[in-house]
Amino acid sequence: MELIIHILMLFIVINCSFKLCFWKLWQTVIYSLIAGLFVAGTWQYAILQSKAQIADYLQNTEALQNMAIIITLESALCFGYCVAFLRGLYGKKNLWWAELLRWYPSLLLFPVLFYYLTEAIFRLPGVDFSVTAWSLAGIVVIAIPLLSRLMKYLVPEDDLRLEVHFLVSLFICILGLLTTVNGKTTYAATEEALNWKAIILSIGLFVVLFLIGFAWNKLKWPLLQRKELKKRSKINQ
Repeated sequence: MELIIHILMLFIVINCSFKLCFWKLWQTVIYSLIAGLFVAGTWQYAILQSKAQIADYLQNTEALQNMAIIITLESALCFGYCVAFLRGLYGKKNLWWAELLRWYPSLLLFPVLFYYLTEAIFRLPGVDFSVTAWSLAGIVVIAIPLLSRLMKYLVPEDDLRLEVHFLVSLFICILGLLTTVNGKTTYAATEEALNWKAIILSIGLFVVLFLIGFAWNKLKWPLLQRKELKKRSKINQ
């Protein structure tokens, strides 16, 4: 379970880097400064944590389920941004919420940075806590813009980079759901006889809707062709 969570945090960082590729450099620098100040300003809370508390949190099913909900919501925002960006690439006008999705960075990066801060404090026991926090903050300020530019250099095409961003968001969503599994069965399987009436009704509904869609598709193209021929005839006249 701990390995899955570490992989999840790694892909959150990668996904955030891909999202920042669509920002300008100075905007990415501002975001990195905010993240650095967050790291430097939360070390007083990080020193109150212990390895036992973190281990208990990673084994807490309810806490992991809440985390999975937050991860799923952020993944949905990433999916919405990808759809809105594709609409813009094909010349379609986006709604006002599409611009909000563009300026939404990854907020999941902040708990990841807090976790790395606590790990750095655990692994550097002889170093002053504030020095560790400010050193990590400096690394964050430098690393975030560099990672975003590196991703843009490795994947220069906007559409391909957007596709990678979508796939990584989907992978993060799946990993977020996998973190809720801790070896316990949430819902026990129950034995129940097959409901043949419901199955036949579902199959019949599928067949009827399929035939309606097939017939509409066959009738739609001749109608469109007639309209196009009428327009051409009017233009020629």
